Amino acid sequence: MIFASDNFSGAHPAVNESLARYSGGMATAYGGSDLDKAIERRFNEIFEREVFVFFVGTGTAANSLALAAMNRPGGVVLCHREAHIIEDECGAPEFFTHGARLAAVEGDSGRINAKSLERELERFKPDFIHAGQPMAISISQPTETGTIYSTDEIDAICALAHRRKLSVHMDGARFANALVATGLTPADMTWKRGVDVMSFGATKNGCWCAEAVVFFDPEKAKQFPYIRKRGAQLFSKTRFVAAQFDAYFADGLWLKLAGHANAMAERMRTAIEASPHARAAWKTTTNEIFAIIEDATADRLRAAGAVFYEWNPPHTGGSLLGDDEQLVRLVTSWSTAEADVDRFCELLR
Repeated sequence: MIFASDNFSGAHPAVNESLARYSGGMATAYGGSDLDKAIERRFNEIFEREVFVFFVGTGTAANSLALAAMNRPGGVVLCHREAHIIEDECGAPEFFTHGARLAAVEGDSGRINAKSLERELERFKPDFIHAGQPMAISISQPTETGTIYSTDEIDAICALAHRRKLSVHMDGARFANALVATGLTPADMTWKRGVDVMSFGATKNGCWCAEAVVFFDPEKAKQFPYIRKRGAQLFSKTRFVAAQFDAYFADGLWLKLAGHANAMAERMRTAIEASPHARAAWKTTTNEIFAIIEDATADRLRAAGAVFYEWNPPHTGGSLLGDDEQLVRLVTSWSTAEADVDRFCELLR
């Protein structure tokens, strides 16, 4: 009963088979192989337009190098207070942007509030150089709290950013889960809303080590080959990343895997709602659940073999916890077994 993180899951058999299939023989290095080029075209099909794709090895690299491509002197990236880039990247975005700052913006349920964003941007006056200058807005889809931005919310943020000539970055570490939860297409969730660049994650959803930075604006992609090389993310044998994406996209596997993860989470949500010993901290629709559980119940679940993280409460929203309660995060994955979910639900009841 491992519900700590979808990073705990392994690689899907189809991904492993693809890696084995492309492991023999010779292929052009550094992204020049036929397979690399085929996957780049596949990204074009997925996003319904020409995009510019760069493979990297980790989500941290994708986020940090994407933001580095947007950097300005004294640059500031505005993101939600609970965003992964500000809470869980160990300063990597600041490091790879060579000193850009991350400025927190408030908003309920892990989502930036457009009005709060506008107020925060007003703090940066063009003639006051000491404060630095905004360079980008970063949103996560799904958010770090498992919620999802609506298309209207993304529209509002992108419109505000572009009026100020700022780029919009989307952290899509669990992008497939958001697509399944909303029924939107990749295009509808990104460039049609105004997103300029995204971190496209696959590692959490059945791949071994496959992430990509996807640019929707060719101008913003021009310097990225140098940024990626300088950031030590230009792999010589990129075909092994491409091989993972080849299996990941085949016959819609990536969406099927995310659908399974979301369905397992929904099963757990139903049990939490019915339990006298737990309740949902807030509503989620992807593969992450945030629940408030009695300490004694949490101890009993762990003693029975359940693995999950105790989570820090959000900065805003007041006190969620009563006496002898804890906030926990439960995450399902493509490989979560129904039997494990049912056992967890039984113990919770």
